Amino acid sequence: MTDLDLGVIATALPYLWKGFAYTLELTVTAALGGIFFGTLLALARLSGTRPLALAAAGYVNLMRSVPLVLVIFWFYFLVPLILQGITGAERPPAVGAERTAIVTFILFEAAYFCEIVRAGIQSVPRGQVHAAHALGLGYAQTMRLVVLPQAFRNMLPVLLTQTIVLFQDTSLVYVISATDFVGAAAKVAQRDSRLVEMYLFVALVYLAICLLLSQLVRRLQRRAAVVR
Repeated sequence: MTDLDLGVIATALPYLWKGFAYTLELTVTAALGGIFFGTLLALARLSGTRPLALAAAGYVNLMRSVPLVLVIFWFYFLVPLILQGITGAERPPAVGAERTAIVTFILFEAAYFCEIVRAGIQSVPRGQVHAAHALGLGYAQTMRLVVLPQAFRNMLPVLLTQTIVLFQDTSLVYVISATDFVGAAAKVAQRDSRLVEMYLFVALVYLAICLLLSQLVRRLQRRAAVVR
């Protein structure tokens, strides 16, 4: 530790920033996509149509029971083979690391956001749903105008907490050679033989961002408690 060369960090900052920007882009895209499809899954699980509810529950339980890194490998290696079998191509089509990361993270996070949204919907008093029906609102109008706005307000701290976990999990794309923040730092570390400096810098950046987001979650929780 006595021969730390922090100058290598300053030299590598432009390349590290590209990796960090990709990490942020993947986090935001996966969070928005996960919330969207997670909301649809939550509505499916709470619907009165039993086959639809069972299908949504099966998907959620499957994704929550499988490690994320395994889902990434499945999509990256198996999907090209499946597409080759369907299209009859001579070679498996290249899916690509970035496309794999976006699709797998959205599909995986949708299962977790589904449970958060489902809990948020169930936190809204049933009396408000009955009142909306008494006013002549249909199921879709009740969800869109009455239930979901209150549900999202109640579950906003939990959504942000899951997004923090998602931000940390994006480092797993390193296993398929996608150049995220960790991947960029690893390449610089191997090139310059400065593993300690690079990984220490990455750890401090993750720590600072996660602490700031955790403080934001605590403030939102306090505000939500005052509203209640």
